[in-house]
Amino acid sequence: SPSIALAATGALASLALALTFALDKGWLTIALALVSTGAAWLSVQRPIPFLRWLAAIFAGIVVLRIGYEPRIAGDVVGTTPIFNWLLWGYGVPALSFWAGSHFLRRNGDDVPLRMVDSAAILFTVLLAFMEIRHAVNGGDVYYASAGLTEIALQVGVALAMAIGLERLRVRSGSIVHNVAAVLLTVFAGLASLFGLLGLENPMLWWQDVGGSFINLLLLGYALPAVLALLLSYAVAGHRPASYANTIAAGALILALAYVTFEIRRLYHGPVLSRGETTGAEQYTYSIAWLMFGVALLGVGLVVNSERARLASAAVIGLTILKAFLVDMSTLSGVYRALSFMCLGIVLVAIGWLYQRILFRRRAAPPVPQTGA
Repeated sequence: SPSIALAATGALASLALALTFALDKGWLTIALALVSTGAAWLSVQRPIPFLRWLAAIFAGIVVLRIGYEPRIAGDVVGTTPIFNWLLWGYGVPALSFWAGSHFLRRNGDDVPLRMVDSAAILFTVLLAFMEIRHAVNGGDVYYASAGLTEIALQVGVALAMAIGLERLRVRSGSIVHNVAAVLLTVFAGLASLFGLLGLENPMLWWQDVGGSFINLLLLGYALPAVLALLLSYAVAGHRPASYANTIAAGALILALAYVTFEIRRLYHGPVLSRGETTGAEQYTYSIAWLMFGVALLGVGLVVNSERARLASAAVIGLTILKAFLVDMSTLSGVYRALSFMCLGIVLVAIGWLYQRILFRRRAAPPVPQTGA
């Protein structure tokens, strides 16, 4: 009834006003998020439409507060990684909004639910990104630039969250989960292209990548490649094939970059941008790319994956181009001979495999004739 709605609204408004006077900074952010959850819970107990809007309004106020001060608690955020004011200031509201969206979803999908859903996803993403930035930059979230470590962690987190949202949207059917999954995927793709492969590319700029195998290359290229591959399988059958194939292509590029950079690391140490490329190094690139292409072909034949076979063809085609455009002009003597010999042997073996295995598998068995 209108009287109950008015009483509930007045009670929540009074509580919010009291909290505003009593608390400040991070505590007020947390308290207002909890009030939003309380309004969502009340809307289940008393299905009054305005209570749903009240939950969304409080969620919007909390979002505006972090726009004013992203550190939540200002200068007292602390320097301890993970367990600092960012964890409470973003984590508690994120949990509150997820709980609120759960309550609101019981009575249907509408604008207030989508607003609270959006706030839940936003705070979850910001929690991860701000904690990464805080940890990498010694507690300074306003640091002027982002390095390879930070971008790599953000790409990995974005891809992992996109996988989770793709799974969630199939069950919930929520347009918010749908759009958020796409936005996180686009962010990961752009950050990989312009960050990992561009502005923070260790082959182009001075960057100490660390140890021989456990290093930044593993974090920045191998892990995102695996996560992108998992994401391409998560969206398969639920989104257009071109969308999944684009993500799979991104995974292939990151994986090939990891193989290439790791070889460079073995030849030149932790700083990849210094030192000239030797003939042995060029030959190693060609052999490694060939082995990578053959491995992809093997996976494609074993699990009957056309996508893996196409990826194999792309890598081997790139290796052929490298052999004629780069190896022909830079290699000499035994390295040039070995490069073309290995390439020829692999191509002959691939032709044999396709003839003996793939084409035979595709041949349809004869249909038995049954007599009348």
